[in-house]
Amino acid sequence: MNNSHYLTSQNGAPIADDQNSLSAGERGPLLLQDWHLIEKLAHFNRERIPERVVHAKGTGVYGTFTLTKDLSEFTIADHFNGVGKQTETFVRFSTVGGEMGSADAERDPRGFGLRFYTTRGNHDIVGNNTPTFFLRDGIKFPDFIHTQKRHPQTNLKDPQAMWDFWAQNPEAMHQVTILMSDRGIPANYRQMHGYGSHTFSLWNAKGERFWVKFHFKSQQGVVNLTNAQADKLKGIDPDSSQRDMVIAITDKNFPKWTVKVQIMPEAEANTYHINPFDLTKVWPHADYPLIEIGELELNRMPNNYFAEVEQVALAPSNLVPGVGASPDKMLQARLFSYADAQRYRIGTNYNQLPVNCPHAAKANHHQRAGAMAGTQCPFQGSQTGGDTSANYGPNTTSAALQDAAQFAEPPLRLDGEAARYSRYNQDDFSQAGNLYRMFAEDEKQRLVETISGSLSQASLDVQQKMLAHFSQADVDYGQRIAKALGL
Repeated sequence: MNNSHYLTSQNGAPIADDQNSLSAGERGPLLLQDWHLIEKLAHFNRERIPERVVHAKGTGVYGTFTLTKDLSEFTIADHFNGVGKQTETFVRFSTVGGEMGSADAERDPRGFGLRFYTTRGNHDIVGNNTPTFFLRDGIKFPDFIHTQKRHPQTNLKDPQAMWDFWAQNPEAMHQVTILMSDRGIPANYRQMHGYGSHTFSLWNAKGERFWVKFHFKSQQGVVNLTNAQADKLKGIDPDSSQRDMVIAITDKNFPKWTVKVQIMPEAEANTYHINPFDLTKVWPHADYPLIEIGELELNRMPNNYFAEVEQVALAPSNLVPGVGASPDKMLQARLFSYADAQRYRIGTNYNQLPVNCPHAAKANHHQRAGAMAGTQCPFQGSQTGGDTSANYGPNTTSAALQDAAQFAEPPLRLDGEAARYSRYNQDDFSQAGNLYRMFAEDEKQRLVETISGSLSQASLDVQQKMLAHFSQADVDYGQRIAKALGL
């Protein structure tokens, strides 16, 4: 008889009774031989994997990227060549500092992690809804995140630690101004922009390299919440952004983003007045205007949140021929840390999970064994060249894998002495001041209220250090915050 409708155990055996444990008599103790009970409880105890250290709570959606401008002049990347080409995508939106149970409407940057399932492998752009970040060097990242998480003794959020860190690191001024402005609380994930944030590289068939920044402009417009609106929404619906996305996709109100890039020829980076690899800075559009290249549409919710959203393993190190890294120090650190975090959270074979394996390409390599090794990816028949292929290279088997030399990245010229550079012609205040002066009067008032409300909880010496930073960005900026703090 077809047992497709039977409840079964994990080994496929039909279960006659799933509601009553095996006991020694009606009122007696349970028996260890009730293997179904043991299986259910043991699996339940292991249903959770460690949450992400950052970006713990998020929303994932599948979609399509359509190329509207051919970029073969700049890159050999397949998904950026050929007008009209469509590529399957997956986007994970998230809040950064909160835990899995935190509210979606917190004042916090929003993660904007995009995966292209290209014919030459998965290409991930793991950015935020801000074009900049608090730091320019990844060695500071663990310390920064410690200040954003809970105090080790009280287990409460700690404004003193947060502002103390920023006071010692004025490079954060630009991003702090963004975070504390109206942009700090997006109303939902659909009505916000996304950015690759980092500088990446492109290279073309001639071996020419270009530096690039990715921008994703919401076609739904940008809508933000005030502190009062956010506080109310957090109490009414902590899952507001998740719910908003589910409703939009269910109603076929598919959100879209216009994809744009800024492109800088390689040689210009050496003389440009801003360090183009400094994540705390933006490239002025007057110097490097936005170039529209395509459209991103999100149109399908995952079937299983845990399997696809919780276990998706986005990483900046997922690069493809034609797209590479840059000397951006934060990016260089993330190239290691993100993939390493996925190995810790999910396991060494995390890329064999359906959401992570290449959907439009085949993975061929010599890596074997480890937890969950197998052929879990439904998009291809084998993890490697076949179960009988060699697990080393080079080899002389008939199925020997060859280097794809035609996709080699052109050499990057390096010049300089190995050292730990703490100061290098950096200006931590001009762009923060420029942003402040762009705000309308009412937004300046809300910015000052938000900063002073939080900064007032820090010690006086930290407040004074921060006031010096705000004043260097703009005198009026510092004076308003000083007045709000009663200083």
